[in-house]
Amino acid sequence: MAPRALRPFAHRDYRILLIAMAISVFAHGMWAVAMVYQVKHLGGGPAQLSVVATATSLGLLGFVLIGGITADRVSCRKIIIAVEAVSLTVMSTLSVLALTGSIQLWHLAVAGFIQGAGAAFFFPAYSALLPRILPAEDLLAANGMEGMFRPVLQQAAGPAIAGVLVASFAPSMAIVGIAACHLVAFVVLNLLGHHRAYDAHLEPDQKRPSVLADLREAVSYTLGTPWLLWTLLFAVVAVLSFIGPIEVLLPFVVEDQLNGNAKTFGFMLAAFGIGSALGSMVTASLPLPRRYLTFMMAFWAFGTIPLAFIGLTRSPWQLAALLVVVGITGGLGQVIWGTLLQRRVPTHMLGRVSSLDFFVSLALMPVSMALAGPLGAIMPLWIIFVVAGVASPVIGVLAWLAGRMYRDEIDHPLDRVDAPQQADA
Repeated sequence: MAPRALRPFAHRDYRILLIAMAISVFAHGMWAVAMVYQVKHLGGGPAQLSVVATATSLGLLGFVLIGGITADRVSCRKIIIAVEAVSLTVMSTLSVLALTGSIQLWHLAVAGFIQGAGAAFFFPAYSALLPRILPAEDLLAANGMEGMFRPVLQQAAGPAIAGVLVASFAPSMAIVGIAACHLVAFVVLNLLGHHRAYDAHLEPDQKRPSVLADLREAVSYTLGTPWLLWTLLFAVVAVLSFIGPIEVLLPFVVEDQLNGNAKTFGFMLAAFGIGSALGSMVTASLPLPRRYLTFMMAFWAFGTIPLAFIGLTRSPWQLAALLVVVGITGGLGQVIWGTLLQRRVPTHMLGRVSSLDFFVSLALMPVSMALAGPLGAIMPLWIIFVVAGVASPVIGVLAWLAGRMYRDEIDHPLDRVDAPQQADA
């Protein structure tokens, strides 16, 4: 019998979907570097780079709810193929503009906006399609594989290859590489088979609800499902408390406290990504815990405690070790969460609930980043990291109690094998 982590690979469509997802994520990692150096190549500085980065974020946040609704109304297969086709068109056009010297800042901003919007459609559709091509018992392993590949490809391999192309040739060649990735992903996705229709839950004479009704249904389900509601509320506070310090203040810790430089900071981010990949891989190799909600909240809530000790670090290796632990626990919790959504949320609203999760988790990320800088200017950084480290455990315990997760996981066990999902036209 194949190891648990490899069982999903027995399914042809899963192999196709994972390959395409990995290539697409790799391309997004390349874009993070190509965008920066193309802006600099045009003579831009931080303000111009902020315009492009903000455009990408606006595309993501502006369309993620629409993307979730679409995933529950339209064939998920068609959505992800269409997203790759649009990305291929945009990046091919951008490549021509860059190679001919005709590219301008607004071209990059528009491309970034479309890339963000594409991700807002792609990932809810991916999440909704996965349980339609895999049996329930293989979803944990499949989510673990995604959790392993994503940080490695998006945070490490993609930026590294783009950096090589920029250093060896020019930013335009990195954009050409991104376009090539989307071409390969588009070809691969067209090999996907057809699966259970998106409207299979409706009666033959039942009309499809309006878009607004679909959104109300998902919001109502979320508000009426304690484990889901309280996990999302916990996520809002957790993101607000620690994302800003990591993204905005960690470079100053590296420079002022550890006498490091940009390479040192890159090493710290890599340590965080490697930890996340390790946590995901471990989860993919093990069965879903019987106390799945308790384990998930424990990993997420108490996994931020190492941040409280950042002020005590005196070497890059000490800081890297703390970030590896934060990454591991985050990866462990994320894989259980993704599997939990796919196992317990009704299939016909999985895209919408996934997009709500995405939206809520990201909504306060800009606020956290905006607050971190001013706070870092008026108080010692170690105090901010202590708060970031202890806020999640406190909120996590409160959410676990308020959502009665200790009772819910017993009343709704997931250790049994569910009936196989039918074969998204």
